[in-house]
Amino acid sequence: MDDPDARSADTDEGLPSGEEHAERAERAEHAERAEPPEEPSAVPSDDLSLRLAEVEDSWHRAAADLDNTRKRAARELAFARDAERARAASVFLPVVDGLEDAVTYAKGVNAGLAEGMESIREQAIAALERLGYSRIDEVGVPFDPRIHEVVSVVERGERPPRTVVAVARLGFGSPERLLRPAGVVVTAADA
Repeated sequence: MDDPDARSADTDEGLPSGEEHAERAERAEHAERAEPPEEPSAVPSDDLSLRLAEVEDSWHRAAADLDNTRKRAARELAFARDAERARAASVFLPVVDGLEDAVTYAKGVNAGLAEGMESIREQAIAALERLGYSRIDEVGVPFDPRIHEVVSVVERGERPPRTVVAVARLGFGSPERLLRPAGVVVTAADA
């Protein structure tokens, strides 16, 4: 029995060999150094659903705020554009009035001159209409305080009460967007 393998098998029966022991120790060391297995999230599923709902709600609110801001900016831009258009158009009003006076005077002096000035006056009025302010000069219509301004009242005669019988000064615009009311002569109201 001088065989070393046989001797070691007899004496170490049931015990691990040196190599096996080293291998097991190495595995144990690696296991200690390895990170612990991932545990499920510390936050329960209900809390995640609640947080997701909060984030979605915040996102929807931010999207709605952005849409409202866009709409408000569009309204403010339209308002500013209309205000600037009205300011620019109002600069033409004294020109139109001056041309009207000049045409009236020229009719008594020179018919050809009056005709040329009338043409220029119509061009100025057309410019106002292109800016969105139509002429208010209808006669025979009921008085509308939104677009008319009374400058004189005459007896009714055969006409209905509160009817426009003459336009003393042109008006421009519409009831929704009035640049200047028409100065009108109206029939008296019923007493």
